[in-house]
Amino acid sequence: MTQQVPSTEPELAGVRNFRDVGGLPTTDGRRVRHGVLFRSGHLAHATENDTVFLASLGLHTIFDFRNAADQKLEGPDVALPGVRNLNLPLSDPADGAEFWQMVRDGDLVQLRGILADGKGAARMVASYRKIVKERTAEHSRVLRALTEDSVPALMHCAAGKDRAGISMAVTLLALGVERDAIVADYLESNAKHRRYKVRRSGSAETAYTPEVMELLSPLFDARAEYLQAAFQSIEDTWGAVDTYLEQGLGLTPGDRDRLRERLLN
Repeated sequence: MTQQVPSTEPELAGVRNFRDVGGLPTTDGRRVRHGVLFRSGHLAHATENDTVFLASLGLHTIFDFRNAADQKLEGPDVALPGVRNLNLPLSDPADGAEFWQMVRDGDLVQLRGILADGKGAARMVASYRKIVKERTAEHSRVLRALTEDSVPALMHCAAGKDRAGISMAVTLLALGVERDAIVADYLESNAKHRRYKVRRSGSAETAYTPEVMELLSPLFDARAEYLQAAFQSIEDTWGAVDTYLEQGLGLTPGDRDRLRERLLN
């Protein structure tokens, strides 16, 4: 499996899952430039030092894929002077609200009912397939923005794993990045210091038992099968990545060339 070129990674106190995807290799021997494309979890809890670091990146645009419910729960991103924040929700605020309320507040019996016997992983697979198939307008807008003037850019959702992960994967596909490298970058979200902090009501003795955490793990893991389901959804719906990019997202060969010139060495 292709590995990402190592780079210095900052330790951010209030922002999870931050990284520069620079160094990822393309199928024609080029690499994603460092310092032009970043991904992370939400920026709502960024500390003063985090904010200074983020401001130093020279960002043009932050793509925030959270919905209104996420923003109400976590808060708005910190403001970075001169940076455009583009909110493109990749899930409806009401979609699964009751489910996620159960994840936060449900007891063990309730969690077993919605997550046991593979139901948690199946939900994630279905979600990845749905986002790729139904959110073409949003992904088209991201790629169009990157093609025109929006780099350096940072993409994030809540955890920086699912919605941001899919959107980053779509962007990397458009750049011609090797499929194994896209998956390897996605799986970086499993590192302990990157993972989203699960918040549950109740005491630690009952809210975070080993069985509870095992039941929740499919929702908070980055699993190759999830991203592969997104890729499979592209192939099932459009037949090939090139067709998806051109017909599904409206990205012309000229657009792709401009995108590659902006983001690749």
